[in-house]
Amino acid sequence: MSKKVLIMSASTGGGHNRAARAIKEELTKQSVGGIPVECEIIDSLKLVNNTMDKIISRGYEKSAIYTPKAYGSVYRLSETTLISKNEFKDNPVTSFMAKKFKKLLDDTKPDLIIGTHPFPMIALSTLKKYTSVSSLSDTFHKHYYDLKVPPMISVLTDYTTHSTWIQNEIDYYIVGHEYVKELLIFEGVESDKVKAFGIPVEKSFLSNRERNVVLTELGLSPDKLTVLLMGGSFGAGNIKETLSELIQIDRDFQVLVITGRNENLKEKLEKKLDLSSCNKTVRVLGFTDKMNDILASIDVLITKPGGLTTTEALLKDVPMIVPYYIPGQEEENLDFLSNCGAALRTTKKYTLSVLLKVLIDDTSRLDILRKNIKSIRKFDSAQNISNLVVDILNETI
Repeated sequence: MSKKVLIMSASTGGGHNRAARAIKEELTKQSVGGIPVECEIIDSLKLVNNTMDKIISRGYEKSAIYTPKAYGSVYRLSETTLISKNEFKDNPVTSFMAKKFKKLLDDTKPDLIIGTHPFPMIALSTLKKYTSVSSLSDTFHKHYYDLKVPPMISVLTDYTTHSTWIQNEIDYYIVGHEYVKELLIFEGVESDKVKAFGIPVEKSFLSNRERNVVLTELGLSPDKLTVLLMGGSFGAGNIKETLSELIQIDRDFQVLVITGRNENLKEKLEKKLDLSSCNKTVRVLGFTDKMNDILASIDVLITKPGGLTTTEALLKDVPMIVPYYIPGQEEENLDFLSNCGAALRTTKKYTLSVLLKVLIDDTSRLDILRKNIKSIRKFDSAQNISNLVVDILNETI
């Protein structure tokens, strides 16, 4: 017999699943009163319906690449009083998800649930709400009467909050920083429910090979200032235009570009470089599983501020310049980084060229950014989450 923990994730971007894997890695090492902890990651949208998964997951990916402003408008609308926190439960989609999750809970009987994406937690909160109401006159409510919904923990994978995360039925929230904790408290969440453990990453990410080895393998010089340009797991962001600006900067540095799973973008960049008279060393990579090595070997990261990308850069002490972002949570991640002095943001006048030239000419500014990064980064998030889970489960013995 084991203690069962479900981790509810979703494939909208890479961060939710990576956080889920990091938590599972630590939880499977734990035991409760001598009983081992069994942990399973559920891709929530795939569980509900393949069509819904394609619409939401691929829709997020496409909107991130092609219509980021439209995505931002929807994000901001859902934060208004028109659709405020705790009001998503009556949504038809949520009710449909709740029915699917009821069968999952009946079949698996978990002792605790962790969510790294808000959608499944809204549906599960719906179930918990219906099982706790005193009046069950509604046939729909009666359907859930015998269901047991265990304690639930939400893990926010951005350095901001959104109304979709905030549900009365959630027992604990894990956030990336004390600033985010204060945001939740402002929204009415009890302080004791919020733990500023940081955003979880897998332990393997924290180790890396030497810079000399990594850059040499990539065809780059270990002795030259190295700039990494990237745009997330599917290559979103104005990478083509940003690279054009980079190679025209009259300073001596080399560039590594990572296009993620966007093979079309990789081919276009390589063709562009072949036809140009670039006087800088530029290397283009597609998807790679060596980000732990690469981030530890570069000097400056130019990227969009996704939650996990940002966290990984912070853990590797990498100064960031952010020239593009998806309006919504990434814009708010950038607000966080800027307020902490951990990243530079481009503007109409303070262009990428201006910012990078100053960093190259006065490297003490890079040291200032690294010092600020050290003051906000958080190690051992997954370990601390697993310890919290054990504490909760111990209370149920």
